[in-house]
Amino acid sequence: MSELKKNETSCCSTEKTEAVSCCVSDQTSTASSCCSEDSSSVTGVEKEYRVTGMDCPSCAQTIEKNLMQSRNIREVNINYSTAKMKVKADQDSTFSDIPAKVKKLGFEAAPVEQEKDVETYSIEGMDCGSCAKTIEKHLMNHPKVKEVSVNFSTGKMQIDHTTDSETIMKEVQKSGFQASLFSKTESAEKAPSKKDITTWISGIFLTGGFVASFTALPEYLVILFYATAIVVGGWKPAKSAFYSIKSRSLDMNVLMASAALGAALIGEWFEGAMVVWLFALGNTLQNRSIERTRDSIRSLIDLTPSEALVKRNAEWVTLQVKEIAIGDTILVKPGEKFPLDGEITKGSTSVNQAPITGESLPVDKNIGDTVYAGTVNENGSIEVHVTKLVEDTTIANIIHLVEEAQEKKAPTQAFVDRFANVYTPIVFLLALLVMVGPPLLGFGTWGEWVYKGLALLVVACPCALVISTPVAIVSAIGNAARNGVLIKGGTFLEKAGTIKAIAFDKTGTLTEGKPKVTKVFPINGSPEEMLSVAHTIEARSSHPIAQAITDYAKERSIEERHGEDFEALAGKGAKATIEGLSYFAGNLRLYEEMNVSLEEKTRSAIHQLQQEGHTVVIIGTAKEITGFMAISDTIRPITKDALLRLKASGIEEIVMLTGDNRGTAAKMASLAGVDRSFSELLPEDKVTAVKKLQSEGKEVAMVGDGINDAPALATADLGIAMGGAGTDTAMETADIVLMADNLEKLPYTIRLSRRALKIIKQNVWFALITKFAALILIFPGILTLWMAVLSDTGAALIVILNSMRLLKQK
Repeated sequence: MSELKKNETSCCSTEKTEAVSCCVSDQTSTASSCCSEDSSSVTGVEKEYRVTGMDCPSCAQTIEKNLMQSRNIREVNINYSTAKMKVKADQDSTFSDIPAKVKKLGFEAAPVEQEKDVETYSIEGMDCGSCAKTIEKHLMNHPKVKEVSVNFSTGKMQIDHTTDSETIMKEVQKSGFQASLFSKTESAEKAPSKKDITTWISGIFLTGGFVASFTALPEYLVILFYATAIVVGGWKPAKSAFYSIKSRSLDMNVLMASAALGAALIGEWFEGAMVVWLFALGNTLQNRSIERTRDSIRSLIDLTPSEALVKRNAEWVTLQVKEIAIGDTILVKPGEKFPLDGEITKGSTSVNQAPITGESLPVDKNIGDTVYAGTVNENGSIEVHVTKLVEDTTIANIIHLVEEAQEKKAPTQAFVDRFANVYTPIVFLLALLVMVGPPLLGFGTWGEWVYKGLALLVVACPCALVISTPVAIVSAIGNAARNGVLIKGGTFLEKAGTIKAIAFDKTGTLTEGKPKVTKVFPINGSPEEMLSVAHTIEARSSHPIAQAITDYAKERSIEERHGEDFEALAGKGAKATIEGLSYFAGNLRLYEEMNVSLEEKTRSAIHQLQQEGHTVVIIGTAKEITGFMAISDTIRPITKDALLRLKASGIEEIVMLTGDNRGTAAKMASLAGVDRSFSELLPEDKVTAVKKLQSEGKEVAMVGDGINDAPALATADLGIAMGGAGTDTAMETADIVLMADNLEKLPYTIRLSRRALKIIKQNVWFALITKFAALILIFPGILTLWMAVLSDTGAALIVILNSMRLLKQK
């Protein structure tokens, strides 16, 4: 096995046509020194897959050998360290069967889609969403740019292009902003920008001009002070305005530059200088506030160390984490953070998992337990078998999904953007009409109406309105991520704020998910015989109840018999053929359907156990029962308190879904404190139950494990998965993921969502009312130019600060 791993990179492929000894695989992988001639002779189409579930290089050999037996497959190459598989076949149709073939072997294979040549850049200098649109429009005019997306909230740009990075950065600079290639390790600390410096210089000249206007200095010197303030503070907005006009974009830089220039042309130098300085100062303060919301995700990036101690030839050496492969052993000392995900192979410790799950108390970890990158080893030096590459760790997936979530527009944001796209051009045209219409008709002077028109240009800027939603969403999602909750987009954040009913899967969600056999009742034969049959039937099932039965049998050293024809009976139990006879392990409904008669005292005992909250599993054949056992699962200690807090958060109804009989379901519902329970449900019945709740006019959330409950999660208005830190599937399938394996963070998630929805509404209404008030005050001449700028930048700043309250939501 070690020989295979050592030679992995030197083997070019597993070929069916020639046997050249290079690796252990008897299907043969040819060495690089001997494959140049063979490779050229192999024709066909190639596809790459990502393979999960491999524990060692021999797993790769197993897959290779199996696939090479397929008729149209020419070549298979699996790199165990990167978990990537390349398959070359005669025709495209061959590839459709490969995932199923791999799954039969106990692994998963997913095609790796052909990635675009996309680069990510950090953008500095954006003041609001219209700046992002300006950059997009400018770059899309470049012949070598295929696609570009700029996100104001995250300060990032993704671009698909065929030119070099220097050209892209220069083009961004032309549009008035700064771009740099994004790095996951970039520091959140930034030096003061040139923009900050020019703001203060502009302010000094403005102050100088204002003071000089009260002295005996010549008027041209006063104008020179104001003109310098306009040029220094307005150079960058003017430059951006030029490229915006060139790109046929009407953004805030165009409006502000026009207002400042117009004020200067009609002799209002103080007003023009004040407009420029207030605009620059407002943007500086806005940028600093926005950076704080972006830091909520950057702090996650800093969680993982860049180096680790790795065992190499019986010695510990320090390596960069990106150089560490799956299967390597790393050493983590007390107080250090885990650099990668893995399993403990030596030692025991307590781990602070708060960075991932939000859990406040350390969790005890022993040999075989999973640890996650970014969590803290509280005590004890331990050795860890690496199970994921640095780019595939749980924390890396969280960061990736959170960044994706922040880039998705919520319904409110989409509406606001559409509104702004209409509002700005209309007010801009209105401003032009105000400038020329009344003077031409003989109402007032040109100077008076041009001034009012310039004020209207400032009011036309929709900055506060445009950022009213995205900043709140970025703040809320960032806060949630730091508290162990993954919200996968503004749509789901808003939806969680409107939920009225929550349906819970019982097992493993409301309960511990670790049922235990509490009582055994043999009827025909000894307890040992009954347990032996039950052990045999359930040994191949991963269901929690089946696991409880097999564990109980193993604890008593009861061996399973030779069985065959194993079959799971959905919602009823399981069956197997033992010594030529079909045996069943299942619920009362299964035996009633087979018309197996039960004595009245047996039926009464079963009902009594069910009323006490036990799940009863009956063992027998299609003719008679050999006995039954009572199995209990305990309600989680946090469950009742969590449900009470959900009620306090405004949830009107809490429902439990379970496959248990009515009596057991009623008892468990009473212990948990739910309002209603749906019992005796088959997996597909959970979907029906969710639809029934929706038909009652409620917005419904479904809480489950994200795997067995996937259909119900998809049907609900909001799917919430619990225990996401342990399963990649949960992180992919659910809308919201609670990383910890308990309900502690669910009430917090609902409160955060409701608060976010409230703040978004406050922001939108405040921005609209501010604009409406400014429009009204312009025409009587009450609102001056600088007041209009102050109302615009002030409103934007208040909206940002209001949104940032979500960063501190508990």
